[in-house]
Amino acid sequence: MRVLVTLLCALFTTGCQSADPLSAKNDPKSESWELAFTEPYYMKVWVEDSAVEDINGKLFKRTGGGTAAGGEPEDGKESARGWHAVGAAAKPVIGADLPKRIYVRWQSIVEPQTYRVWLDVPEEARQLMQTSVNQRCPETPKEQASYSASIYLGLAPGGVVQVWVRDSCHHPVKVARAQAEIETLGPSQGKNQGRYAYPVSEKSQRYIEKFGIPYGSW
Repeated sequence: MRVLVTLLCALFTTGCQSADPLSAKNDPKSESWELAFTEPYYMKVWVEDSAVEDINGKLFKRTGGGTAAGGEPEDGKESARGWHAVGAAAKPVIGADLPKRIYVRWQSIVEPQTYRVWLDVPEEARQLMQTSVNQRCPETPKEQASYSASIYLGLAPGGVVQVWVRDSCHHPVKVARAQAEIETLGPSQGKNQGRYAYPVSEKSQRYIEKFGIPYGSW
């Protein structure tokens, strides 16, 4: 009888686990997490290079670059202050385990200035990344969990870097902030005669002439 009771308890426990409405055990998952870049409104950037060191100490080079997600709303407000959106076309970091450190070198077009930084990814970020694909959102338990974990780097004038990851409900959670150093070689590490990737846009120029660059707001 004792054996039977034990078996019934085990079956009951297994049934409860499989019936967990937040379980994402059977939801589709990507084998890679994603890295993306974003910028404050009007404060255009160009990412020259990036790299990732994962928790196993393996280095992945050229993990993303180019433009970052942002906007130029022309709403007559000081929209460049703070961060209004965290979204971008993310790029998978194929073969990497969860990130330990991330390197990025970028051009701040509006200043203009070039920055570089190695930033440490906190354990909190890795835990959230894992949860985002292994647990469904409590607000929408019938919807599948995120297909891929993601991490976002916000790049701002003055060399400010903000870091977010998305939780199980797709909400961005700020997990770190870093201060980059100036790349003394300049744009393209001095290989492009000091030229930046592209000129300041007319919309950004009009905004800066009216409101300036809001250093200290990021």
